[in-house]
Amino acid sequence: NPTILQDGDIVSLDLGLTHSGLITDSAITVAVGEVSEENKKLIEHCKEALYLGIKEARGGNHVGDIGHAIESFIRPLGYGLSEGLAGHGVGFAVHEDPYVPNYGNPGEGEEIVPGMVLAIEPMFGLGYSGIKLAKDGYTYMTTDGSIAVQVEHTIAITEKGPVIMTK
Repeated sequence: NPTILQDGDIVSLDLGLTHSGLITDSAITVAVGEVSEENKKLIEHCKEALYLGIKEARGGNHVGDIGHAIESFIRPLGYGLSEGLAGHGVGFAVHEDPYVPNYGNPGEGEEIVPGMVLAIEPMFGLGYSGIKLAKDGYTYMTTDGSIAVQVEHTIAITEKGPVIMTK
């Protein structure tokens, strides 16, 4: 049965695009009608976390620097963090190495080098004890039924820093 969206719902859409054999990955979370202040803040904080992660995606840093920037911003706000889904390399396949978790330690993980293309995608929410895949094989939900959000950009790592491909 289809879900009918109601005023106050929030919906995350995770979409990819293939052009000339190359793939990008992007996600947004949108409000349906008037949403609570708590949910507005949740969406805005997720966007802030994304851009903090992108800022760390530069040559010489490591994937742990990206995850650390995201985690250190959202943990003090009291949000639960998805540890089952993460950002990733992207290009000739929708999911490539390296794995780019939304948590980590500075200087750890694979080194970021110019020429890499990464999808950075913070996912977190209110409560958020874990995730499960719905019967449709595409939809992820929180195991505790709490509200969760996701945003994502595909970025190219250049000598001058990250360039957002999906803005």
